[in-house]
Amino acid sequence: MYHFEAEKAQDLRQSHIFFACVLLLTGVGLATLYSASFAYAQRFMRNSHQLIVRQSVIAAFGLVLFFIVSRINLEKIRKIIVPLLALAAFLCVMAIIPGIGVEKKGASRWLEIGYLSYQPSEMVKFVLPLYLAHILEKKEDNLHAFSTGILPPVLITGIFLALIYAQNNFSTAVLIMVNAMAIFLFAGLRYRYFAAVIMVFVPVSALLVFTKTHRVMRLLSYLKPEWDPMGAGFQVRASRLTIISGGFWGKGIGQGTRKIGSVPEIHSDFIFSAYVEETGFLGVVFFFVIITVFAVLGYKIALGANSVYKRLLAGGLTTMIVSQALLNVAVVAGALPATGIPLPFFSAGGSSLVTSLICAGLIANVARKKQILPVHENTAGENAPEENDDR
Repeated sequence: MYHFEAEKAQDLRQSHIFFACVLLLTGVGLATLYSASFAYAQRFMRNSHQLIVRQSVIAAFGLVLFFIVSRINLEKIRKIIVPLLALAAFLCVMAIIPGIGVEKKGASRWLEIGYLSYQPSEMVKFVLPLYLAHILEKKEDNLHAFSTGILPPVLITGIFLALIYAQNNFSTAVLIMVNAMAIFLFAGLRYRYFAAVIMVFVPVSALLVFTKTHRVMRLLSYLKPEWDPMGAGFQVRASRLTIISGGFWGKGIGQGTRKIGSVPEIHSDFIFSAYVEETGFLGVVFFFVIITVFAVLGYKIALGANSVYKRLLAGGLTTMIVSQALLNVAVVAGALPATGIPLPFFSAGGSSLVTSLICAGLIANVARKKQILPVHENTAGENAPEENDDR
């Protein structure tokens, strides 16, 4: 007797809905970027279509990577995880070497070859979860032992956090730290370890905030917006006014006006304010519906995975994308101090978009986790064991 047809159809439907979410987020992101970047590109690049053309080409490349990654045998990726880690670490080191890394606005986060630029910290966002999922499954029965079970992945995580912090990219380091802790939580790490990490991480992070003047100014402008309304607090204040101006219905796609010089970097980290000005409260609801569907499907895919490795990977990458989106929206709305975190699938920048699509492709790969074979009843009335095809 066959029991696999219903589950197979459900897995297929789940994969299709997840893919539709990714396409929808990418498409809406491109449309929003075109509207938000039109005036900026005309003013600074002498070509109003330059940013959207470049982003569209990158989106096409990213979608190709999405399909490739979604079909690669994840077990083969596990065999090259050490070279991937080494490459990510090497690129992060190169970004902070004077004369090799490119410094912009006081941060050395980029590598450039001709007209192409890349932010190595974006690679860490999917390479580190791949490693943590791999190593935590191998140490599944040894997680209670700190030195042999927990210490190795903690050290690797710490090295990447230090490299990213050295790029003057504190917000990304915190984001990756939080998502690494989420993967440890999914793996079943004892709560006392999290308590210890929090007791160390919170005061150290607070001290690191005061190592850079711009971080202190951002914090002060958040705690007291009227302190420097035309300086450190200008961007967030202008963003909030832009969001409020959208009202319930919004001004209409392409009809926003405050994107023309009112909000610095509105095509980048603050693109959500341009989106809300033109789509209004209804657009906000639509955005959160799509992100919620993405999150629910991502975690459902993780829970249904047929191995600890895939469960941790899908859960970690879902947390990475969703938490980054929520963090960006909170900053743009003034609920958190300003950071340099882009909005996944929306913000201008090829590194972020390609990373988001690779992460989504890996989640989609886990969604194709198994082909449930039919269960036959033998002559003794017992069921034959199920087998999993891991491709």
